[in-house]
Amino acid sequence: MLLVEQLLNGLQYSALLFLLASGLTLIFGIMGVVNLAHGSFYMVGAFAAAWATMNTGSLAFGALAAIVAAAAYGLVIERTIIRRLYRRSHLDQVLATLAIVFFTNELVTVLFGRSPILLPTPAWLATPVEILPGLPYPLGRLLFIAIGAAVAVFMWLLINHTRLGMLIRAGADDHDMVDALGVRIGRLYTGVFVLGCALCGLAGLMTAPLLAVETGMGERVLISTFVVIVVGGVGSVRGALAGALAVGMVDSLGRAYIPALMDLLLPPSAAVSVAGALVSASIYIFMAIVLLVRPRGLLPMRA
Repeated sequence: MLLVEQLLNGLQYSALLFLLASGLTLIFGIMGVVNLAHGSFYMVGAFAAAWATMNTGSLAFGALAAIVAAAAYGLVIERTIIRRLYRRSHLDQVLATLAIVFFTNELVTVLFGRSPILLPTPAWLATPVEILPGLPYPLGRLLFIAIGAAVAVFMWLLINHTRLGMLIRAGADDHDMVDALGVRIGRLYTGVFVLGCALCGLAGLMTAPLLAVETGMGERVLISTFVVIVVGGVGSVRGALAGALAVGMVDSLGRAYIPALMDLLLPPSAAVSVAGALVSASIYIFMAIVLLVRPRGLLPMRA
């Protein structure tokens, strides 16, 4: 039963990571922008979801607020700052997007204060569903897994079966040629960036009922998002999905089984500290192993 529960927890975390990684890998793969501010849009979505839900009592309105706020803020940032970075060096992009992180943290602090927001979980989200006999699991977590799966299907259809997806793939291969053929590449870049930010807002909605919503939360999850992209393959949405599933499972199963394994192998005085260190480092150890075997990631972007 513990294994099934941890697999479900891993799927939920994987869904969150995929929402973040798919947008970030599109932005880097197509636009070539190293966007350290990606987690800031996730934070904006979480704060917007928490504020709207607490003031209206409607999680549906909170979902709308999260997606719209993150997308709108992304549009403003892209039009004013990011579009000036397309032809600049990666160092310039890192410095500029890092400045956006600091600015966004201060903006959120001014609007919402420094105290974390604890959004009460709606009763229907906490309703247990019996997955297997003797194994109840919260309905809300199952819903978030379903949302992640739905977004994965949507991204697959968008990239592989629409004209916009064709332009996205072409822009990733040779954006100068796409521009020369008459496609307004600037609009394409804006649309991709806003789509990535909207997915961040959706991820923020998924986080708000489960964790404290606080300033700086975007930086912590961004590190795991970059791990997902490296494991899956930079610039590949398929890779983002594979990387999210792999990293989510490694993190969830590691938290469940590494402490018990260390208790068997080490004396009690050392087991706790070693287990804590291994749990924290598990996804980075996994990333190193993957890169040793497949330096371009599990499912890299097709050449």
